[in-house]
Amino acid sequence: MHAMFDTPAPPGAAAARPGPAAASRADRFDAVRARTLALVASLGAEDMVVQSMPDASPAKWHLAHTTWFFETFLLGPNLPGYGVFDPDFGYLFNSYYDAVGPRHPRPMRGLLTRPATEHVLAYREHVDAHMRVLLAQGLSADLAALFELGLAHEEQHQELLVMDVQHLFAQSPLKPAFDPAWPGLPSEGVAGFRPVGGGPVPIGVKNGAFAFDNEGPAHTVWLEPFEIADRLVTNGQWLAFMAQGGYRRPELWLSDGWAQCQEEGWDAPLYWQHDGTAWSHMTPGGWRPVDPDAPVIHISYYEADAFARWAAARLPTEAEWEHAVRTRDDLRQIDDVAWQWTASAYAPYPGFKPADDAVGEYNGKFMSGQMVLRGGGCVTPAGHARPTYRNFYRPAQRWMFSGVRLARDGGTAPDGDRLAFLRDTLAGLSSAPKTFSPKYFYDATGSELFEAICRTAEYYPTRTETALLRDIAPALAASIPEDAVLLELGSGASDKTRMLLDAAPWISAYVPVDISPDALDGAAKRLRAAYPSLTVHPLVADFTRDIEVPKAFAGRPVVAFFPGSTIGNFTHDEAADLLRSVRARLGEGARFIVGADQVKDIDVLLAAYDDAEGVTAAFNRNVLVRVNRELGGDFDVDAFEHRALWNAERERIEMHLVSRVDQHVTIAGRTFPLAAGESIHTENSHKFTPASFARLAARGGWRVEREWISADPAFGVYLLEAID
Repeated sequence: MHAMFDTPAPPGAAAARPGPAAASRADRFDAVRARTLALVASLGAEDMVVQSMPDASPAKWHLAHTTWFFETFLLGPNLPGYGVFDPDFGYLFNSYYDAVGPRHPRPMRGLLTRPATEHVLAYREHVDAHMRVLLAQGLSADLAALFELGLAHEEQHQELLVMDVQHLFAQSPLKPAFDPAWPGLPSEGVAGFRPVGGGPVPIGVKNGAFAFDNEGPAHTVWLEPFEIADRLVTNGQWLAFMAQGGYRRPELWLSDGWAQCQEEGWDAPLYWQHDGTAWSHMTPGGWRPVDPDAPVIHISYYEADAFARWAAARLPTEAEWEHAVRTRDDLRQIDDVAWQWTASAYAPYPGFKPADDAVGEYNGKFMSGQMVLRGGGCVTPAGHARPTYRNFYRPAQRWMFSGVRLARDGGTAPDGDRLAFLRDTLAGLSSAPKTFSPKYFYDATGSELFEAICRTAEYYPTRTETALLRDIAPALAASIPEDAVLLELGSGASDKTRMLLDAAPWISAYVPVDISPDALDGAAKRLRAAYPSLTVHPLVADFTRDIEVPKAFAGRPVVAFFPGSTIGNFTHDEAADLLRSVRARLGEGARFIVGADQVKDIDVLLAAYDDAEGVTAAFNRNVLVRVNRELGGDFDVDAFEHRALWNAERERIEMHLVSRVDQHVTIAGRTFPLAAGESIHTENSHKFTPASFARLAARGGWRVEREWISADPAFGVYLLEAID
C-alpha cells in the first residue's frame, strides 16, 4: 500500500509510547494476522506465487515477509529458547533490511515456487504461537513500540497484497475478481473549493498514539492562504481531460512525466480500456464500466500534476493537505477512497533522525526520488490512516489506489472555470427537458456574435435601450452620488456604460463584472484610454453568485448597473434571488439601474431572436462548439436547428437547439440520447410590463423610484432604491 517497493506506505520506526495491556495486544495481533489470511482465502495456489511486475510481490511472499518481521525483530532477540522455523527464510523473505543480511533479489520473487504455500502457512502458525507466548510475558516500552510497528507493517502489506493481486489479475484475459462483492467507489459529485487560512501552522505527529518515525518531529511551517477541493477528481472530469488531448499535450506535463507518458504509451489511467463504445477498467471487483461520477484512481503523480495544470489548479503540498484536514470539517473522501498526491517530495522533517538499529531502515533510506501522498484508500485497513500519515511512491507508479485532490492559490481562480462548466453542462443534459446554462454563451466567439446580433435589423433591444439611455442619462446622473463606484453586472463590451460616465464624470471607479475575461480585457483597455482619470477594476466572476465590491473601494457609495434586459434571462425566482443578493451587497441607500424589455407584438419579438441573416442561430449553436472544444464533446453542430418560441403563459421568448435526427452525444464519458425533434433549452428572455417589473423588484428588496419606457418597440429602464 505505501511507498516502498515491498513495504507499503510511510515507513518509519514506531514512536515509543506506553503499550496496551498484554491481553489487548494478543487480541489485536490475532485480528491483524487473521485479516491477512482472510484476504487470500479465495486465492488458489497458482494465484499466490506469480509476480506480475518487479514493483509487485506474490501473495505468498507477503504472507511470509510479514511473518519474518515478527520472527526477526521480536521473537529471535527477545524470546529465550526460540528456534528459527527455517534458516533459509531469513534470506528469502527479507525485503530491504541490509543490516539484517543478504536477501533474494526483489524482481525474482515470482520464481519462488518453493517453499510451498502450505509451508509458508505453517511458518505463520509457528510464529503466531510463539508471539502469543512473548506477549503473555509482557513487553517493555521499546519492545511494545516495535510490536506496534509490526502490526502497522502487516496492515501496509494487506493493502499491498490487494494492489499486487489486482495488478496480477488485470494481466489475465479472464479478468477475475479479487472480491466479487466489492461495492465500488462512492459517487459524490464534482468538487467545490474551500478556503483555508494561512500563517504559521503545526505539522506532524506529537506525543501519544502510534505513528511512523517519518511523521515527526512536529514542527511549524508557514502557509499562504489557499483553497482546496472538498472532494476528489472524478472519472468524468478525467474523461474531459483525455478528450481535450491531456495525454497528447506536452505543455501540461513535467519533462520526466512527458517522457514516461511517451515511453509507456499512456492515454488513460492504469487498467482502463476502451472497447470502441465505452471505457471499462479493472477493480477489486473485477472488470467493470467506468463510472463517470466516481473518483478516478490509479493515477501517477505525473498524471495528477498534468491534470491539475489543465484544470487551472495545482496539487496541494503535504503541509497544506494536513492543515486543511485538521481545520475544515467539510472535506470529503479524506481517507476512505484514494490516497491523494501532493506536490511535496518525500524528505525528512526538520530534526528527523532514524533509529540506530535495523528498523531505522524502515523509512529514512527511501527519502529520495519519491513524492508524498496523503489520506488513505478504499483498501486501507480501517483505523490505519491518520492526518499525519506520509505515504510515498515514485512519481511514475500507478498501481496503488491513488487519486487527485486539487488546490489553488487563494483568490486567484475564477468561479466560471472549466470544471464548473463541465458540472453545469452534465447537469443540464441530465435534466428533463435538457438545458444549457446561457452564461456559457459568452466565450470570445459568443461575445463577438452577440455584438453582431445587436447590429441586426431585427434586434431592437440594444438600439432602443441605447437611445433611451442617451435621453435619460442626465436624470440618471442626478441619482449617482459624488465619488461613486459604478458596478456593472455582465458588462460585456461596456458600450452603454459610457453614457453614464459622460453624464456623471464624478464617478471615481468602474467595476465591470463578467464571466468572459476576453470581453473584460478589451473593454477595460478601451475605457482606460477614454477615461484616464477613472479607476477601472475588472472582475472576472459569475455575477449570479455572491460578488464583493473590491476592498479598495470600501466606504464609497456604489451604484449597480444592469442594462440589456439580461435580467429577463432568469426565471422570476432566480431574478428575485439576484436582486436580493445585490441588495445585500450594496447595503442601505443603494441604487440599482436595470434595463428590462417590455411585452410587445409577438412578430416583433420572434424576429428579434431569429434574424434573417442567421446570426442569432450561430450564437445559439456556438455553445455546442464551446462544449466540443473545452469539454471534449462530440456534438454535430449542423445536426441542430435554432428555434425561437414565444411562451405566452410565462411572457418570455425561449431559445432552443432542436435535434434534426435521432443521435447520441458524449461529453466526458457520459452519453446522452437525443430523439429527432427533441430540444435543448438554451435561454429565456422574459418580457415585462411596468407592473410586473415592480412586483419582481419588490420581491428582491427594491422599489421602483423612477421608470422610463421608450416608444415602440417598448423598452424600460428602471431606477431602483433599496427598501429599508
